[in-house]
Amino acid sequence: MQVIKILRANDRTILDLPDGARIEPLTSSEEGSYCVLKGTIPPGVAVPLHSHGDAESFYVLSGEAQVLIEAERGLEWQTLRPGDFVHITGGAKHAWRNVSRRPMEAPITCTARLGRALREIARPTSEGDRQAPTQEDIQRLAEISARYGYWLASAEQNAEVGIPLA
Repeated sequence: MQVIKILRANDRTILDLPDGARIEPLTSSEEGSYCVLKGTIPPGVAVPLHSHGDAESFYVLSGEAQVLIEAERGLEWQTLRPGDFVHITGGAKHAWRNVSRRPMEAPITCTARLGRALREIARPTSEGDRQAPTQEDIQRLAEISARYGYWLASAEQNAEVGIPLA
Protein backbone atom coordinates (compact mmCIF):
# COMPACT_ATOMS: atom_id res chain seq x y z
CA MET A 1 0.00 0.00 0.00
CA GLN A 2 1.29 3.46 -0.90
CA VAL A 3 1.44 5.86 2.03
CA ILE A 4 0.95 9.58 1.65
CA LYS A 5 1.79 11.69 4.70
CA ILE A 6 0.57 15.21 5.32
CA LEU A 7 2.25 17.31 7.98
CA ARG A 8 -0.02 20.13 9.12
CA ALA A 9 1.47 23.47 10.18
CA ASN A 10 0.28 23.13 13.77
CA ASP A 11 1.82 19.62 14.04
CA ARG A 12 5.39 20.64 13.20
CA THR A 13 8.26 20.79 15.65
CA ILE A 14 10.60 23.79 15.64
CA LEU A 15 14.15 23.12 16.85
CA ASP A 16 16.91 25.55 17.82
CA LEU A 17 20.48 24.90 16.72
CA PRO A 18 23.31 26.10 19.01
CA ASP A 19 24.29 28.83 16.52
CA GLY A 20 20.84 30.48 16.65
CA ALA A 21 19.42 29.08 13.42
CA ARG A 22 16.17 27.10 13.53
CA ILE A 23 15.00 24.01 11.71
CA GLU A 24 11.59 22.43 11.25
CA PRO A 25 11.78 18.79 10.17
CA LEU A 26 9.21 18.24 7.40
CA THR A 27 10.07 14.59 6.64
CA SER A 28 11.36 11.76 8.75
CA SER A 29 15.03 10.87 8.54
CA GLU A 30 14.50 7.18 7.82
CA GLU A 31 17.45 5.32 6.34
CA GLY A 32 17.67 5.43 2.56
CA SER A 33 15.45 8.46 2.02
CA TYR A 34 16.12 12.13 1.68
CA CYS A 35 15.24 14.70 4.33
CA VAL A 36 13.42 18.02 3.95
CA LEU A 37 13.57 20.72 6.62
CA LYS A 38 12.56 24.34 6.77
CA GLY A 39 15.53 26.42 7.86
CA THR A 40 15.42 29.91 9.36
CA ILE A 41 18.41 32.15 10.01
CA PRO A 42 17.32 35.14 12.11
CA PRO A 43 18.94 38.58 11.63
CA GLY A 44 22.39 38.78 13.20
CA VAL A 45 22.85 35.00 13.32
CA ALA A 46 25.76 33.14 11.73
CA VAL A 47 26.18 29.42 11.13
CA PRO A 48 29.92 28.85 11.65
CA LEU A 49 32.26 27.40 9.04
CA HIS A 50 31.91 23.63 8.75
CA SER A 51 31.77 20.73 6.32
CA HIS A 52 30.17 17.32 6.14
CA GLY A 53 30.13 14.51 3.63
CA ASP A 54 26.43 15.02 3.02
CA ALA A 55 25.17 17.20 0.18
CA GLU A 56 22.44 19.73 0.90
CA SER A 57 20.39 22.20 -1.14
CA PHE A 58 18.66 25.45 -0.14
CA TYR A 59 15.99 27.47 -1.96
CA VAL A 60 15.51 30.94 -0.44
CA LEU A 61 11.83 31.70 0.11
CA SER A 62 12.10 34.96 2.04
CA GLY A 63 14.65 37.28 3.52
CA GLU A 64 18.27 37.35 2.54
CA ALA A 65 21.47 35.76 3.81
CA GLN A 66 25.05 35.28 2.80
CA VAL A 67 26.55 31.87 2.18
CA LEU A 68 30.30 31.29 2.35
CA ILE A 69 31.33 28.88 -0.37
CA GLU A 70 34.52 27.49 -1.80
CA ALA A 71 35.25 29.29 -5.08
CA GLU A 72 38.22 29.34 -7.46
CA ARG A 73 39.90 32.10 -5.42
CA GLY A 74 39.15 30.45 -2.08
CA LEU A 75 36.27 31.04 0.32
CA GLU A 76 33.94 33.90 -0.62
CA TRP A 77 30.60 35.25 0.56
CA GLN A 78 27.65 35.25 -1.85
CA THR A 79 24.36 37.02 -1.07
CA LEU A 80 21.22 34.96 -1.63
CA ARG A 81 17.75 36.46 -2.03
CA PRO A 82 14.26 35.01 -2.59
CA GLY A 83 14.27 32.68 -5.59
CA ASP A 84 18.00 31.90 -5.32
CA PHE A 85 19.10 28.28 -4.99
CA VAL A 86 22.37 26.86 -3.71
CA HIS A 87 23.55 23.25 -3.77
CA ILE A 88 26.43 22.44 -1.44
CA THR A 89 28.25 19.26 -2.37
CA GLY A 90 29.42 16.83 0.26
CA GLY A 91 32.76 17.81 1.80
CA ALA A 92 32.54 21.49 0.79
CA LYS A 93 33.41 24.02 3.49
CA HIS A 94 30.58 26.50 3.98
CA ALA A 95 28.97 28.90 6.45
CA TRP A 96 25.99 31.22 6.63
CA ARG A 97 25.30 34.65 8.07
CA ASN A 98 22.30 36.94 8.05
CA VAL A 99 23.36 40.58 8.04
CA SER A 100 19.92 41.79 6.94
CA ARG A 101 16.98 42.95 9.06
CA ARG A 102 14.67 40.03 8.21
CA PRO A 103 14.91 36.29 8.84
CA MET A 104 15.98 34.17 5.90
CA GLU A 105 13.74 31.15 5.34
CA ALA A 106 14.54 28.27 3.04
CA PRO A 107 13.51 24.67 2.51
CA ILE A 108 16.56 22.44 2.90
CA THR A 109 16.89 19.12 1.14
CA CYS A 110 19.63 16.87 2.46
CA THR A 111 20.51 13.28 3.17
CA ALA A 112 18.61 11.40 5.85
CA ARG A 113 21.93 11.09 7.68
CA LEU A 114 22.41 14.87 7.89
CA GLY A 115 18.77 15.25 8.92
CA ARG A 116 19.36 12.83 11.82
CA ALA A 117 22.50 14.70 12.88
CA LEU A 118 20.69 18.05 12.87
CA ARG A 119 17.85 16.61 14.96
CA GLU A 120 20.38 15.29 17.48
CA ILE A 121 22.21 18.62 17.67
CA ALA A 122 19.06 20.76 17.98
CA ARG A 123 16.90 21.42 21.03
CA PRO A 124 13.17 22.19 21.18
CA THR A 125 12.53 25.89 20.68
CA SER A 126 12.36 27.86 23.90
CA GLU A 127 9.95 30.72 24.40
CA GLY A 128 11.32 34.24 24.64
CA ASP A 129 14.70 35.56 23.58
CA ARG A 130 17.29 33.28 22.07
CA GLN A 131 19.95 32.32 24.61
CA ALA A 132 23.63 32.09 23.77
CA PRO A 133 24.82 28.48 23.50
CA THR A 134 26.06 27.00 26.75
CA GLN A 135 29.34 25.15 27.11
CA GLU A 136 27.23 21.98 27.26
CA ASP A 137 25.60 22.88 23.89
CA ILE A 138 29.01 23.41 22.31
CA GLN A 139 30.33 20.13 23.73
CA ARG A 140 27.25 18.25 22.42
CA LEU A 141 27.74 19.82 18.99
CA ALA A 142 31.41 18.75 18.94
CA GLU A 143 30.61 15.19 20.08
CA ILE A 144 27.78 14.67 17.60
CA SER A 145 29.79 16.21 14.76
CA ALA A 146 32.75 13.94 15.54
CA ARG A 147 30.49 10.86 15.63
CA TYR A 148 29.15 11.74 12.16
CA GLY A 149 32.60 12.66 10.82
CA TYR A 150 31.74 16.35 10.35
CA TRP A 151 34.41 19.07 10.46
CA LEU A 152 33.94 22.22 12.55
CA ALA A 153 36.25 25.22 12.05
CA SER A 154 38.09 26.68 15.01
CA ALA A 155 37.24 30.08 16.48
CA GLU A 156 40.29 31.49 14.68
CA GLN A 157 39.24 30.03 11.32
CA ASN A 158 35.74 31.49 11.77
CA ALA A 159 37.17 34.91 12.69
CA GLU A 160 39.27 34.84 9.49
CA VAL A 161 36.09 34.61 7.40
CA GLY A 162 34.16 37.23 9.38
CA ILE A 163 32.31 35.09 11.93
CA PRO A 164 33.38 36.06 15.44
CA LEU A 165 32.57 33.36 17.98
CA ALA A 166 32.05 34.33 21.63
